[in-house]
Amino acid sequence: MRESEDDYLFSVHYQEPHITWKLTNQIQQSIHSPNCEIIILCIGTDRSTGDSFGPLTGSFIHQRQHDQFIIYGTLDHPVHAKNLEEILNNINKTFEKPFIIAIDAALGSIESQHSIIVERGSMLPGAATDQSIPAVGDLSIKGIVNVGGVMPLQVLQSTRLSIVMELAKTTAQALSLLNYRLRHIRDTQTKPAQSSS
Repeated sequence: MRESEDDYLFSVHYQEPHITWKLTNQIQQSIHSPNCEIIILCIGTDRSTGDSFGPLTGSFIHQRQHDQFIIYGTLDHPVHAKNLEEILNNINKTFEKPFIIAIDAALGSIESQHSIIVERGSMLPGAATDQSIPAVGDLSIKGIVNVGGVMPLQVLQSTRLSIVMELAKTTAQALSLLNYRLRHIRDTQTKPAQSSS
């Protein structure tokens, strides 16, 4: 759930044309400075098909170049309810005021199903299943893997893996493009100006 309409930035179905560019543009515009330390925090577990959106995204990013940000949360090393608070403490001890992009699966309406939603501010992981988990993130990316309603845990567990995979691949592609853009911006800033002859 978002706290206010002002937090809502962007929603796009994963099959929409040019989704990678649209998603990357929105994420890039939401980062307050291209020079800040960026943490990609992919939340979820592979023990539930629907809830594997986060760690799948993290694993797909790991397969690409990601030298402009640090990733937490993959299939091999997931970030979930039991270790999230510890990982957040480690991040805060290691980095000074990092910009955290939190990524997690969510349940939504029929209209928003299979969309990727970008919201300003923190998200509450596990909200759909009434888990008490700390709010996290300066920017939130949610993959709407299925329709919410009664018995959310069962809904997540019965979600089709193919849909979750497509949402994760799309999100990873957008973040990979963001990595390329950030590298270009930072390289341009650090490159010494050429003296005129």
